[in-house]
Amino acid sequence: MASQSQAQAQAQMHAQSLMKLDNKTSKRSNMLLEQNVSRPRRDRVGLGAFAFMFAEIIRYSQNRVLGIQDLEAKLSEMGQRVGVRMFELAMWREKTVHRETRVLQTLVFINTVVWRALFDKQADSLERSTESDDEYMITDNEPAILKYISVPKEMSSFSPGAFISGVVEAIARCCQCPARVTSHVVPADGLPLRTVILLKFDKEVMDREKRLEAGK
Repeated sequence: MASQSQAQAQAQMHAQSLMKLDNKTSKRSNMLLEQNVSRPRRDRVGLGAFAFMFAEIIRYSQNRVLGIQDLEAKLSEMGQRVGVRMFELAMWREKTVHRETRVLQTLVFINTVVWRALFDKQADSLERSTESDDEYMITDNEPAILKYISVPKEMSSFSPGAFISGVVEAIARCCQCPARVTSHVVPADGLPLRTVILLKFDKEVMDREKRLEAGK
């Protein structure tokens, strides 16, 4: 009887602790839901916590693909989901920004507004290719998401920045400027993680740009 009473008491204490935990969780959820999405959040996710999550995303994806190209495609797909939501949020928050549909304005929007929202800084450079008129490059000298990522030698061609290129590709598409977007690690002196996001816009987009320029 004594052991049965003790078991009942322990079960009751466990149930009470679960109820307290549920109450705390519900309060946190309510606080998140009550936040004004039109204002940027003051509290930010720690870089260490995000890096850990991103490393787990890579590990999870790596176990479900056949090669490096598939892995980059998987990360790009995840980035595109983030990009669509990022675009919607930026349009809601940036009251002074209208939806861009021209190539250069879209690139400036990504280079400034989107990069600041994601990484708390502007991208380091925005350039047009000297070899092709339909190619542009956005450069980030120190991508935050790559800070704690170590790529093994046997995967030297793998670019974790494929996640960023996916974000950029989705936003370009939302601005009616579809492009093929890829990520390339191009180290420079003192900048081992320097990453270039290469955008190659669709032919229809460039033809539209020429018509708009001719109509001015």
